[in-house]
Amino acid sequence: MKAVQFTGVGDLGLFDLPTPTPGDDEVLIALRAVGICHSDFELLDGRYIIPFEYPLIPGHEWSGVIAGVGRDVRGFAAGDRVLGECVIGDDHFGFSISGAAAEYFLARPEWLHRVPDELTDTQAALVEPFSCAYYAAMKAGNVNGSDTAVVFGAGPIGLGCVAVAATLGARVIAAEPSAERGALARQLGADEVVDPTSPDFLDRVASLTDGRGASVVMEASGKPAAMAAALEVAGFDARLVNIGIDVGGSAPAKLGLIQSKRLRIQGTIGSPGVWPETLRFLARTGLDLSAMVTETFGLADAPKAYEAAPRNIKVHITGASS
Repeated sequence: MKAVQFTGVGDLGLFDLPTPTPGDDEVLIALRAVGICHSDFELLDGRYIIPFEYPLIPGHEWSGVIAGVGRDVRGFAAGDRVLGECVIGDDHFGFSISGAAAEYFLARPEWLHRVPDELTDTQAALVEPFSCAYYAAMKAGNVNGSDTAVVFGAGPIGLGCVAVAATLGARVIAAEPSAERGALARQLGADEVVDPTSPDFLDRVASLTDGRGASVVMEASGKPAAMAAALEVAGFDARLVNIGIDVGGSAPAKLGLIQSKRLRIQGTIGSPGVWPETLRFLARTGLDLSAMVTETFGLADAPKAYEAAPRNIKVHITGASS
């Protein structure tokens, strides 16, 4: 079978590898679609939040179809469309253990969820990043039509935040400097797009909120300056959720606003425990995130896909079964 492998720092290639055979408690999956994530490039750069070893197959945002099951597997059968969680105990699928960027790959049934009929393979492969946005919205608490939400960043997770907040009824202001990403934020439900690097950014948000500020702020850019600005665009008693990751960066911030505005702030990591409800939410609302996928490559062209990923919002690689 064909598979992408990272063989060392900066070394990426497409290899012919033996097709894996499922163990008694494993499932063999044929790839339908796998997304390329920024964290894949961190892995290729030789760094990740837990230990890993080369060579390995990347890919943690995926959808597929079951091609075979081990004799002890219950509840799944060949032909089932599935997707899977990527953090399983101490293991990170696509990082500390090989992932989905291959014609076939192995998973365990406890990682898997059936893809609802309402979702295409492309939509299903976007569930992993969207689940992070959905989880953040749930942590913000009771996001609804009475809220004005400011979302910092219109990358895949920020766009997911825009989409989930808008679907829940909130008025959404996307804080994003890129015109292309801002246009996609509007397509996914943003009512306004404001450039957070503009000198009048804070005044613009104040004007759009009639001076009240945002009742919900979701920081998905991971930029320290945006984390600081989140305190300023927030209104009194606002709920703030930090999703974007930055380790070691800094920026001046008016920390007294946390107390004077009685802000409720929390950080989120991943999407623990919400995958089933995320899938129900997508199936029942009809929310379609596929516009995020701005370029698609077949597995045979996977190296080109990784070259294209930095200039795209989201790149997908499709398998032979697609």
